[in-house]
Amino acid sequence: MSPRNGLRFWVPFAYVAASAAMVFTLGVPTSHDLVVLWFAIGMVAFGATDLRRRVPRLVIEWAPFVAVLLVYDRLRGFADGLVFPARELPQVHVESALFGKPIPTVWLQTHLWHGANDLRWWDYATWLVYLSHFFATLIVAAVLWTWAHDRFARFATMVCALAVTGFLTYALYTAVPPWLAARHGTIGQSNRLIGIVWHHVPIAHYGSLFEKGQNYANNVAAMPSLHAAYALLITLYLWRVVPRPAPWARVALALYPLAMAFALVYSGEHYVVDCVAGWAYAATTFLAVEAWFERRARRAVALEPALAD
Repeated sequence: MSPRNGLRFWVPFAYVAASAAMVFTLGVPTSHDLVVLWFAIGMVAFGATDLRRRVPRLVIEWAPFVAVLLVYDRLRGFADGLVFPARELPQVHVESALFGKPIPTVWLQTHLWHGANDLRWWDYATWLVYLSHFFATLIVAAVLWTWAHDRFARFATMVCALAVTGFLTYALYTAVPPWLAARHGTIGQSNRLIGIVWHHVPIAHYGSLFEKGQNYANNVAAMPSLHAAYALLITLYLWRVVPRPAPWARVALALYPLAMAFALVYSGEHYVVDCVAGWAYAATTFLAVEAWFERRARRAVALEPALAD
């Protein structure tokens, strides 16, 4: 094996091995700053044979993307009652009108939740799907930047636009999630399941350094659900990217937003209407950014000087 091929194989291998060791010893990272650092090292590792060109481009092209995500993380906690007080009843009334009583979160937990000492496989699956939110968009962005670079800018723009519109909505319409409404006695019995399951996952390390991302959480930033929004955005963007000979990939893409919505509603983190609103934000953002990039591409072609015969 040549030195160049050795770098191409052993550096990514060392990165994957170190990542596995980190997760099993320190826990699963959930804050954007740590996840971005982790993935940046990975992109450098997978481009170890061309660092002189890749590293400057990585810094220039990821800096605006990362800046928006980190600013969003720091500011979303301040959206709690920034303009208007948190609303609790409108979502409950809509859920009751659509589904009757008990509302979906209460119904699901009544039938599927057996308590912290009797977790079932779907409880762990719910935790895993919920946790994927902290990685999925950045994984897609890193993969696109590394192996489909021409598609990175559109996806990064969509992610940033969704974060900005989500924050503005949280500031204008702060909404109480089901688990908090249950504590107020508004909807009946409902637990916040993710934290309960987290303590039962050996590699989760609930109180580890990586859990610092929870310090920036906003308990009344429920409408829209950006967990649901980003899940659908990934599906919409990758639908045309995945190769047609891989139908399993499209099946997974189709199921991911539905699995995320189930996890959010069952765990008490969001109402169904929060998820539907998140899907609407994702679809609108996807179409708007696609239209903007297409218009810009047509304009660039139109401005190209014509070659004289």
